[in-house]
Amino acid sequence: MQTTLALLPDFLLILLGYALRRWLHLGDHFWIGLEKLVYFVLFPALLFNSIARANLAFATAAPLLLVGLLTMMAGMVLGGAARWLFHISPVSFASQFQCAFRFNTYIGLAVAAKLYGTEGIAAMGLLTGAMVPPVNIAAVGMLARHGGVSIWRELAKNPLVLATLAGLLWNLTGVALPAPAGQFLGRLAEAAIALGLLAVGAALRIDGRPGGGYGAGTWFLGVKLLALPVVALGLSRLMGLSGLYYGVALAFAALPTASSAYILAQRMGGDGRSVAWLISVGTLLAMATLPLWLALGR
Repeated sequence: MQTTLALLPDFLLILLGYALRRWLHLGDHFWIGLEKLVYFVLFPALLFNSIARANLAFATAAPLLLVGLLTMMAGMVLGGAARWLFHISPVSFASQFQCAFRFNTYIGLAVAAKLYGTEGIAAMGLLTGAMVPPVNIAAVGMLARHGGVSIWRELAKNPLVLATLAGLLWNLTGVALPAPAGQFLGRLAEAAIALGLLAVGAALRIDGRPGGGYGAGTWFLGVKLLALPVVALGLSRLMGLSGLYYGVALAFAALPTASSAYILAQRMGGDGRSVAWLISVGTLLAMATLPLWLALGR
């Protein structure tokens, strides 16, 4: 109950974003612009500021990254099984496959900040930044036959990856951020989570049905919201994670799919409508499942 109440303000921001898009009629250009602002400016500032300042114990963080990677690989295997379990067209399967393991960084950082403060943001930022390359390689690779997007070009210009690497490099120098720079980045970081969650809510679409029917949709949602947290829970205990890293690993595994999955499917000629349905329903369901999993990590 305490975990649910702690996350309630963040969930309310998501619902507010959903309501504002439908009540204020600001137009798609406004929300697309907001998403770009958050993705290219505010969240990179949040990641860099947190990681550059954090006291990172890299030897201790290695098991956390390994748990994250193995959990994502389990999602890929389980998500891939849908190809044989359900009647899904190749294009639709390639599009929905990524919903079994992609994660919403906005919600992840918001949860980490709420439960663990600055150290939580740094740990979640390090984990999500490290997982972006393998996740994108798997997602883009599956869709590659339907489009011409370069995996390495996508990674090289991903602002979250670049911000994570820049923060790590600055952290390794041992040099403190100049006060004006820290204050500037701090102001941007303060706006990142609230606007990011509003953007998540504005992107929700629950009309239609997924390719392969509701059975296939239930499978992908079950893998992401139920199976992966179980995998992360077992791996974390096996590798001796505790405290902050244990909670962050479990939160990471329980996150719903990011809206970037829809963007990728659309850009590569995939089944964007099915992906939008999975993202939206998964985000709404995560409001119930995420607090339950996090209660186990406290």
